[in-house]
Amino acid sequence: MPDPTATRSRPPLWRDARALRVAFQVAVLAAVVGLVSYLFDNLRANDVELDFGFLDQQSGFPIAYTDHGPSDTVRDAVLTGLRNTLTVAVLGIVLTLILGTLLGIARLSDNWLVRRAAGAYVEIFRNVPPLLVIIFVNSLALATLPPIEEADEYLGLLVVSVAEIGVVAPRADGNGWAYAALLLAAVAAAVVLGRWRARIEERTGAPARRWLWSGGLIVVAAVGGYAALSAPVVLSRPEVEGLSITGGARMGLPFVATLVGLVLYTSSHVCEIVRGSIMAVPRGQTEAAGAIGLSSGQRLRHVVLPQAFRIATPPIINQCLNLTKNTSLGVAVAFAELMGVTNTVIGNGHPAIPAILVAMGLYLVVSLVVSLVANVVNHRLRLVER
Repeated sequence: MPDPTATRSRPPLWRDARALRVAFQVAVLAAVVGLVSYLFDNLRANDVELDFGFLDQQSGFPIAYTDHGPSDTVRDAVLTGLRNTLTVAVLGIVLTLILGTLLGIARLSDNWLVRRAAGAYVEIFRNVPPLLVIIFVNSLALATLPPIEEADEYLGLLVVSVAEIGVVAPRADGNGWAYAALLLAAVAAAVVLGRWRARIEERTGAPARRWLWSGGLIVVAAVGGYAALSAPVVLSRPEVEGLSITGGARMGLPFVATLVGLVLYTSSHVCEIVRGSIMAVPRGQTEAAGAIGLSSGQRLRHVVLPQAFRIATPPIINQCLNLTKNTSLGVAVAFAELMGVTNTVIGNGHPAIPAILVAMGLYLVVSLVVSLVANVVNHRLRLVER
């Protein structure tokens, strides 16, 4: 009888699944290399410039609301556009998460008016292209805001005009860096103190009052450091001087229109993510929290939202990436973000393909960094089963 343990002979190559997989991958790689080589040869045959030496040449154009001038290099112009893109992306993500979470909670409110208003907001902005939202916000501001000569001032904290918007902002004065280091140390110490209070609560049952202890430490450090360092930070207030705003933080209308438009659009999607995630939390969790005497706010904060955000984090990561990439739509309102600056560079006679490759590479890096940070947060929020 044949030995069943005997080693069977390998099938022929045309029937070997592993060999076929390797051959397919090699064929795809060869096709990609061939396509890139074909395109590269065509570009060289047509004398298309492919080097990146233009980055060291003068840009030849200024960028509004920045210090970049015509004599600065193209590299400086691209970095200025990248900085504007990152500013809108970071502020937009923070504001979107706050507004989207509040709207998601409002969508489940027992109040009919609040629930319907939040639903109308979602249905309007979710079904309109983000480019149209940005253009609408910009057009609305152009039609309603006063000229710079008649700018509206609010308690010295906010100056609003069609040219610029200025808001009060802190400014370092002398020992600003030392004060910032002190605040960072206070925050780190507050985190350690909060964990220590939590361990005491677990061991003894006494109320932890972590926010009171940690917040008190930060307040004492902030007030004490401010007095000891002789007012290291002062508030710079915006003021109208001639045809511009001095002091405070100045924002051009294109920046505001892009930021507000993206926040309005993306928060409508985050709202639905949060609403669905809250509804995905088992109802028994809420009932158990109510049974032990927690108020509706405490149930939402301590029981529902922590579990909901574990569910919501992956789709919210996608919305953060979408907002980051959608900053390129600011070119429609003359916002000098990365894509807008790249278009201007190309329009001034610099090579198009290398300029676009630089922009694509920078967008790729920014998106990967945003994805990395969001995935780290997702990993920390992940429920570990035992």
